Amino acid sequence: MRRLSIWILCVLFVAAGVNHFMSPNVYLKIMPDYLPWPLALVYASGFFEVVGGIGVAVRQLRPAAGWGLIALLVAVFPANVNMVVNADRFPDLPYWALLARLPLQGLLIAWVWWAAVREVGPSKSYLSRDDHHSA
Repeated sequence: MRRLSIWILCVLFVAAGVNHFMSPNVYLKIMPDYLPWPLALVYASGFFEVVGGIGVAVRQLRPAAGWGLIALLVAVFPANVNMVVNADRFPDLPYWALLARLPLQGLLIAWVWWAAVREVGPSKSYLSRDDHHSA
């Protein structure tokens, strides 16, 4: 199940990141007005989604990529709040869907943590000092 989750996350984040470059206006529309350089931020977030998505597929990079994606998801959360606050900008989306995005962001963070960050099985790097010195 974890392996499948990793691949789904990889495809999800790479596709979403590429979409930032193909349809930047969609993302510009959800950017809070107080943020400077909105187009640069759209491209930067897309770039880091692609990098993070690829990173979760590489075992050695997976924990760092997972933490990076979690940080990115936290960083873009204000855009989700902005969508709720400015719901009139999104007449094609029902208000309940805009509200649902808020807790879904938390579930996505939990999913990334579960699939990419958490330790699975014993790790020699976590042995206590006593374990190293026992004979």
